[in-house]
Amino acid sequence: MIEKKSRIFYSKPSITNLEVEYAKDAVTNGWGAECYSYINRFERHFGAHIGVNYSIATSSCTGALHMGLSALGIEAGDEVILADTNWIATASPIVSLGAVPIFVDILPSTWCIDPKKVEEAITNKTKAIIAVHLYGNLCEMDELLNIGKKYNIPIIEDAAEAIGSVYKDKKAGSMGIFGVFSFHGTKTLTTGEGGMFVTNDKKLFERVLTLSNHGRNKDEKKQFWADIIGFKFKMSNVQAAIGYAQIQRIDQLIARKRKILDFYRKNLESSPDVIMNIEKQGIKNGCWMPTIVFSPETLIRRELLLNEFAKENIDTRVFFWPLSSFKMFEEKKNNSNAYDIPERAINLPSYHDISEEEQLRVIDVIKKCL
Repeated sequence: MIEKKSRIFYSKPSITNLEVEYAKDAVTNGWGAECYSYINRFERHFGAHIGVNYSIATSSCTGALHMGLSALGIEAGDEVILADTNWIATASPIVSLGAVPIFVDILPSTWCIDPKKVEEAITNKTKAIIAVHLYGNLCEMDELLNIGKKYNIPIIEDAAEAIGSVYKDKKAGSMGIFGVFSFHGTKTLTTGEGGMFVTNDKKLFERVLTLSNHGRNKDEKKQFWADIIGFKFKMSNVQAAIGYAQIQRIDQLIARKRKILDFYRKNLESSPDVIMNIEKQGIKNGCWMPTIVFSPETLIRRELLLNEFAKENIDTRVFFWPLSSFKMFEEKKNNSNAYDIPERAINLPSYHDISEEEQLRVIDVIKKCL
């Protein structure tokens, strides 16, 4: 009887005694006057790490984006440009606000939004451009920020997948009018679920802060008095306690992710038939999710990869489907890269505790496919 190989998961969080200690303290003592203690600490330390003046912890990255868009005044009939290659979470708040997501193609090198396609898509209804940093890869921020300045359109950074990524000495999430982050259980830094809104714009920060608390202004003296209709996208103190421990370990967490991707690269990038997460000069990739894209000539496709990894008891993720291929939206097959690349790509396992032996099992599957 052949012994079944142990399961290799694509992602798991890195939790130590520090996270457990803080979470226990929050559960035991974080009530009443202390109900925001870990939230405040987490926000302050996270903002300092990113290099921004203002941070608001939220229940999700989606909630952070929703409030940011609302604070910018995005409403019914407005258009927001974003890459067709994305998770639905980036488009959902746009639709929820009654606005229209305009999907444009991606660059084949970074898998992020193509600035030229962005400029071509601008109309008098365009009210924002969202730059999503995919799998730790960074958008062409200089070009996008110049476009934003030229047309007076705010550039938003969806850095859900890009903590640890740095663009010319500026950290992902710190360059646009605001940035948002995800702390889902799969992310480099996790609170289980959760997110963060960050900005250097004080007026925008105060607007989002009010929106985040059911429209109640932080300086209002009357109890339960609301000035506007807001949201309930707040993070709990217990979640923030975990996040506070994680942000204290952030350099270690990022370094480990970079080491994992580096090991994959050393063993795979010698083949001319594959490309992995890019790291151009002046850019540091946070390496959240190692991803491999096969050249068209290999004829290696998503379904083959999923089947081969399943045979070896290895968990993998598909490359994001083009959002315009979903039935809720109008199909845009002219976004050729967004439609082509996912067919011949796969995300690789990269949890912090993955061993080199386990990585070699992943690499063996790829080499067999090649």
